[in-house]
Amino acid sequence: MNRLVSFLMFAIILSGYYSGNAQEKIVDQVVAIVGDNIIIQSDIENQFLQMKAQGYTSRGGDMKCEILEDLLIQKLMLNQAKVDSIIITEAQVEQTLNNQLQNFMDRIGSQEKLEAYYNKSLLEIKDDFRDLVRNQLLTQEMQASIAQDITVTPSEIKAFFKSIPKDSLPLVPAQVEYKQLMKNPPFNEESKIMVRQKLLDLRKRIMEGEDFATLAILYSEDPGSAPTGGELGFQGKTELVKEFANMAFSLKKGAVSPIVETKFGFHIMQLIDRQGEKVNVRHILIKPKVTMDEIKQVFDFLDSLVVKINQDSIPFSLAVQLYSEDEDSRMSGGVMVNPNTRDTKFQLDQLDQATARAIQNLAPGDISKPFETQDMTGNRVFKIIKLSKRIEPHKASLKLDYTILQEMTKNSKQQEVFLEWIEDKQKTTYIRIDKSYRACQFNSKTWVK
Repeated sequence: MNRLVSFLMFAIILSGYYSGNAQEKIVDQVVAIVGDNIIIQSDIENQFLQMKAQGYTSRGGDMKCEILEDLLIQKLMLNQAKVDSIIITEAQVEQTLNNQLQNFMDRIGSQEKLEAYYNKSLLEIKDDFRDLVRNQLLTQEMQASIAQDITVTPSEIKAFFKSIPKDSLPLVPAQVEYKQLMKNPPFNEESKIMVRQKLLDLRKRIMEGEDFATLAILYSEDPGSAPTGGELGFQGKTELVKEFANMAFSLKKGAVSPIVETKFGFHIMQLIDRQGEKVNVRHILIKPKVTMDEIKQVFDFLDSLVVKINQDSIPFSLAVQLYSEDEDSRMSGGVMVNPNTRDTKFQLDQLDQATARAIQNLAPGDISKPFETQDMTGNRVFKIIKLSKRIEPHKASLKLDYTILQEMTKNSKQQEVFLEWIEDKQKTTYIRIDKSYRACQFNSKTWVK
């Protein structure tokens, strides 16, 4: 299922990016209907041109038929999402849209180049992509609901591994295991007071009638929510930082909170709505500023710590317990856990660039020089790391790659469940495919009734 849906998402979100003016030359017609959703010829043609430009080849048959089946699956999931009343908030759409467009701009070079390519402003481009992103999110939610209860046992993993021919075992890229000691920026009290005063001024303006969302767009330092007026979308307590969640769930609808300090910085928030155990709030985040002198102090401290560790004056794990400010790894001596796999192995491309560069030339047991990077929440942090193990590229094995094989087994099981789901929904959903595509060799044999 992961391959099927990831391919589909790639095609949908980037649709038209490489098609240029080709769309103007395509004579459109409806080629398929799924429920009350239609697929038109240009959907297929534009994605076909785009994929050819990217160097993609057919998975074994007719590429246009493969694109059509991916679109049929998407429309089937969208239809079921409507039946199941799955809701995607505008804040979720806007945040994903901003991330996608930033990715486009990084690849093409700049916002100006993107606007020149489309001959449209960024706002107009966002309007063109908004429905595509909303459908992407609905499809992902539907996919997650289908797969949410699927688990695999150790015996299933072993059986799956044995079923793979030896010459077909996947090549696992180089991996590393490492420990880290992390320090946050040493914000002084003066900078914290300045942030608090700024938020107090903004809160006063809101209480006097100014629009919270407008001020969030202008002043919030949360890049994910600021463009949507600070709105975060419906989230449960466990999805929010503890201090933030406690305040959010204590507010009445429309009320504006006092200042709340979290690891992200300082916030004020306003409750938009509450549905059961989820709240939708908008917030303004402002972070204290750190001076160059304070940054130098952190680097000097970490430098001296590296010297002491290398001189065996203090073990790395003890230094972590005494001085690290990463609560997730401090009590384990700095051992880092891969959030994607929940084990301790990382491929270098799974690490942020600064950490990957620091690890690149280390031998097992070596400690890096201090460096600056960002944590998973986007906050500025300073680190030293110790390389525990380096694993060279190799064919997958149960001993070294149990987590990878567990994920492969789960994906295979999800694929089976997903195909069963498709065949089940095909029976109860109106589907019509134009005769020009009825000869396609689809993976699911029951698209054409």
